[in-house]
Amino acid sequence: MERHEEAAPRPVGEPGATAATEGSLRDRAVRRLRKQAEFRTHLPVYLVVNAMLIAIWAWTGNGFFWPIFPLVFWGIGVVAHGVEAFGPDPVTEDRIQREMDRMRRW
Repeated sequence: MERHEEAAPRPVGEPGATAATEGSLRDRAVRRLRKQAEFRTHLPVYLVVNAMLIAIWAWTGNGFFWPIFPLVFWGIGVVAHGVEAFGPDPVTEDRIQREMDRMRRW
């Protein structure tokens, strides 16, 4: 069975860009902005809650530093959230085509 590939989406404003391409780009932009807004809430909550946990630890006698567990494990989640919100865009057909073109030149 023969496989037909879709044409790579063109940047918005470029001749030949379709309304569907502009719509999907807008949807991606909206999702990304929402993730960034969620991260801007997530980070301060992480900092405040962990500061409170450290204060409780200090107030109760400075024994074993048990706040390390939420600091590290929740911190991993915060970093992952930040990468998702501010990191590189996901793989798109356009990026795949550019990589294939680059590979053909070699």
